[in-house]
Amino acid sequence: MSTWANLGLQDSASPLMEQLIFFHDHALLILVMITVLVGYLMFMLFFNNYINRFLLHGQLIEMIWTILPAIILLFIAFPSLRLLYLLDEINEPSVTLKSIGHQWYWSYEYSDFNNVEFDSYMIPTNEIANDGFRLLDVDNRIVLPMNSQIRILVTAADVIHSWTIPALGVKVDGTPGRLNQTNFFINRPGLFYGQCSEICGANHSFMPIVIESVPVNYFIKWISSNLNS
Repeated sequence: MSTWANLGLQDSASPLMEQLIFFHDHALLILVMITVLVGYLMFMLFFNNYINRFLLHGQLIEMIWTILPAIILLFIAFPSLRLLYLLDEINEPSVTLKSIGHQWYWSYEYSDFNNVEFDSYMIPTNEIANDGFRLLDVDNRIVLPMNSQIRILVTAADVIHSWTIPALGVKVDGTPGRLNQTNFFINRPGLFYGQCSEICGANHSFMPIVIESVPVNYFIKWISSNLNS
């Protein structure tokens, strides 16, 4: 999760987020190069003493500053398209999780396991534990196995919501009457925090998401205990 003075992206917890960070750095490098070049040219114009009364055209320079930006855009567009298709790819998921957005909480269903389902509410500030995170912790966390392909189905019961976990590179809109899906692969254990990132009403900022990534054997024990209870 983001902490104080963290101005960059969160550390990735999935291969897709790693690729998103690589693309961000790639695009940022191109932007810095363009900014430095244009800044240098504008700065040097102030000290330019050359005067040519007969300069009427410059086909070569116009060809250069037309073709070069087009080539630079290709260097941004091709990695972007590759990443877009990677984010949409669904590869034989091991677990399917359904997330339903309500005002102002989330409901979850593990449809693969005889419909294990529960609601997830934010813990109020006056009830949170000393080691909890204000406005981010929930009473029922999502438990998912690490090193497994996870598919998530997202919808909403009332207004548009958005299920977002920055560390996993996942953002899926939940729209009433529609069922959107995406996939992710968690490659390390831990707690991963997110929030609804759609302006869905007055209490929009009070419906957080918490994923607890655990080894597969712990996940099986957790599912078994929920099936027996």
